[in-house]
Amino acid sequence: MKKADLHTHSRVSDGSFTIRELAEEAAKNGLDAIAVTDHDTLSHLSQIPEDLPVPVIGGIEISAMDYESGQKAHILGYHIKDTPMVEQFVRPLLEARNQNTLRQVEILRQNGYQIDLDKLCKADGKYLYKQHVMEYLVETGQAPDMFGSFYQKVFKNKGICAFDITYLNPFEAVRVIREAGGLAVLAHSGQQKNFSLIPSLVDCGLNGLELRHPSHTAMDREVIREYAERFHLFLTGGSDFHGKYEPDAPKIGDFLAEESGAEAIC
Repeated sequence: MKKADLHTHSRVSDGSFTIRELAEEAAKNGLDAIAVTDHDTLSHLSQIPEDLPVPVIGGIEISAMDYESGQKAHILGYHIKDTPMVEQFVRPLLEARNQNTLRQVEILRQNGYQIDLDKLCKADGKYLYKQHVMEYLVETGQAPDMFGSFYQKVFKNKGICAFDITYLNPFEAVRVIREAGGLAVLAHSGQQKNFSLIPSLVDCGLNGLELRHPSHTAMDREVIREYAERFHLFLTGGSDFHGKYEPDAPKIGDFLAEESGAEAIC
């Protein structure tokens, strides 16, 4: 069976590693393949070099929410053939995220933080994430660490920058991925406790469920296996690796795809 980590993030979205660095880390950890599933973008597909130590599968993680039930859902897409179709679908979310981050920067400035937009560390893509703002604040000595008490105070718990964007519809996300020739997988359903969405997502064309993820408990995995068996879905897994943006998180390869998922995607 191939050893594959099918959930990682690069500098194109909110990870700190380049695609080459991800592949090198995967090779060092004995993997046969990885998937780069950047948030709401496929722009990294054009940045995958050919001379990598392990194969890199291009993918996407679409941020979605079923506003009727109030449940968030992240939809992973792999082997998408019609990339313009998917890019058109996610573009409003990317633009909203970028504007949201710029608004957070302005609020921080109004509260005395010195932020030079020209020097602010951006992703290899053209959109700005709050992780890049935190990286800038840490590197300029205005915050002690990435996700400690400062982050929780400012970006969470009704802090001055604790506001969100409108997410995409998860059912539409699955349909668009499938119509674009890709495979659709529900990410970390145990983390978001959205198991009740699975039957409707299957009706839209869902192919698989992410079984192995850092946030999943033994009970989560049991429930996911039951759904996979009931609806004949393959099972994947991944570390959800973000690099230095999540320093205490698992490393690439700590959470691998099941055989059914590795065969379907690799």
